[in-house]
Amino acid sequence: MDKLKKAAKYILEQLVSSGADAAQVSVSEGRVEEFNVDAGEFSLIRSVFNSGASMKVIKNMKKGTASVNQLDKEAVDNAVNECMAAAETGVEDSALSIAEKEENGDFVSGELTPDKEKFFDSLIKFTEDVKRLFPEIMLEQVIASYSYGKHVFGNTNGVLFTEEDGSYSVNIMYSAHKDDNVTSFNYIGVDYLDPAQDILETADVKLMLERAVKELDAVPFSGKFTGTAVFSPACLCDFISTITDSFTGDLSLIEGTSPWKDSLGKEVADPSFTLSVIPLSDEIVCGERITADGYKSENYDIIKNGVLESFSLSEYAARKTGLKRAKSTSGCVKVQCGDKTLEEIVKNIDNGILVCRFSGGEPAGNGDFSGVAKNSFLIKDGRIASPLSETMISGNLAQMLKCVNGISSESVNYGTCIMPYAAFDGITVSGAN
Repeated sequence: MDKLKKAAKYILEQLVSSGADAAQVSVSEGRVEEFNVDAGEFSLIRSVFNSGASMKVIKNMKKGTASVNQLDKEAVDNAVNECMAAAETGVEDSALSIAEKEENGDFVSGELTPDKEKFFDSLIKFTEDVKRLFPEIMLEQVIASYSYGKHVFGNTNGVLFTEEDGSYSVNIMYSAHKDDNVTSFNYIGVDYLDPAQDILETADVKLMLERAVKELDAVPFSGKFTGTAVFSPACLCDFISTITDSFTGDLSLIEGTSPWKDSLGKEVADPSFTLSVIPLSDEIVCGERITADGYKSENYDIIKNGVLESFSLSEYAARKTGLKRAKSTSGCVKVQCGDKTLEEIVKNIDNGILVCRFSGGEPAGNGDFSGVAKNSFLIKDGRIASPLSETMISGNLAQMLKCVNGISSESVNYGTCIMPYAAFDGITVSGAN
């Protein structure tokens, strides 16, 4: 860590001596141990080492940024010059700033030393289990990796943080095959700390593979109805990310396009809905400890019992809008579980769809969205019925949150995102006429 501290100090000194009024720097180094499976067979084993720095300066209320992927003096000096040149041609902006010094700190989390043998054995077991239990499943690609990193953040206000962490992850892309019948691909990503983790029993991996086999019997949906969409935990995680970007993020608040721009302290969702950012939770694997702006990260609620508690703004966006910055820039989010099982929720749905993957463009400014529900199932008369071939769904994100039909008592932890099943009324489902 001393090497990174020295590099950070040197970069800040060079930026100041080059004329910066204020500056910040982030310096890191790490390694990744990676195992790849392609088309069901091992294809790659490698170790990747990385290092680099990113820097920002403010000069005459203009911003300059630069980054470099090595830490030798020549590369760093060139990046410093590039950063200062960018500031000279920047646009004057009174909202520019760097973090004020509060209390500096050093953070360590996760597993700092990999057990590659146990990790590799767990991957072999997974591929063998899939072949044995799910012969129809093709593991299109599996990327299993251990990531270790060291990070130093500093600025000219005296802020200095260090961070060291290590964790395992597996990202699985798969499809089901039988004769000439092939399902749409799907994917699962999970972060965890135990190298001997049984991958098949992690998160909802096994359940999703079981559903993929059922999807071989998918049928096209004919007609159109407005009913209830139940989003799987992974799909809900994607929808939540879209909602926070569109309604509570920097761009939507700066441009004033967010439907929630005047809704702080007001009800924007059903009272059963609570959305929290929880990087410090024990449930999260190596969550953020330092924000991108240079503050200590904290847990906070975006929506609590349906009420909008906070926007997810960077310090720059907060200064630009006159609102408060978010206590974390992390994407480690959790939707609070409800009091009904998935089975109980489905029993109360006459016409609906279980959406396990969604493919669509960015929503409109008012939250209208439309796209294709993939790897999904029709819900009819209180039960999950036939698997569906690709089917269109549409609705409005803001209205959807006010029309919660149920939130499951079960949840799935992906290491960086914890989600239940959530059912929303008012979703239009349409197929071929």
